[in-house]
Amino acid sequence: MAKDKDTGKKDAGKPAGAKAPGKAPKGAGKGEAPAAAAAPRASKAPTMPARLHEKYRAEVVPALMKQFGYTNVMQVPKLVKVVINRGAGDAAGEAKVMDSYVEELQAVTGQRPVVTRARRSIAAFKLREGMPIGCKVTLRGARMYEFFDRLVSLTLPRVRDFRGVSSKGFDGRGNFNLGLDEQIIFPEIDYDKIVRVKGMSISVATTAATDDEGRALLKGLGFPFRD
Repeated sequence: MAKDKDTGKKDAGKPAGAKAPGKAPKGAGKGEAPAAAAAPRASKAPTMPARLHEKYRAEVVPALMKQFGYTNVMQVPKLVKVVINRGAGDAAGEAKVMDSYVEELQAVTGQRPVVTRARRSIAAFKLREGMPIGCKVTLRGARMYEFFDRLVSLTLPRVRDFRGVSSKGFDGRGNFNLGLDEQIIFPEIDYDKIVRVKGMSISVATTAATDDEGRALLKGLGFPFRD
């Protein structure tokens, strides 16, 4: 009878069907989480290499090695980065125009631009230190090859009366600079949302030592030079 009374006192205040705390299910070892907490992780989709990068490795590299007599694959010039820069010009003080420039450049490149600001004040140009004067994007890796591929295949052929690009844009060290007068040639930009027509400059940096090597590299990648 004493045992029954003690048991009743201990179980008093507990809801019916409640289990004693601290008891793990059978078969669970020490340090193991319950089965309900272990959720399967979502597998990441494999990233495919850019089409132009595959063309570079399969076609451009053997062709350049044969043309310039390279003995090592590491000697073959390659793309390093592509920098797209837009200056604000007269609209440096207009926030709405600057926001549209940033959004357009993001739509074209797929990467958020960096807003460039004035380093010092110049009274003649009504420029104050820290004022936004433009925006730029630096592309590397897969995004660089994808942008270059779209530029060559879709954007440049949309230029009115396009007859090729002049090869005078090389800087003497294998890097090429290209200027575009309008942003409407990019198919990613909605013409109805354009606040102001403004071009941009595109700089293609390579590891080529000479302009001839840089020209051969870009030409092998499909860049439409005017011959």
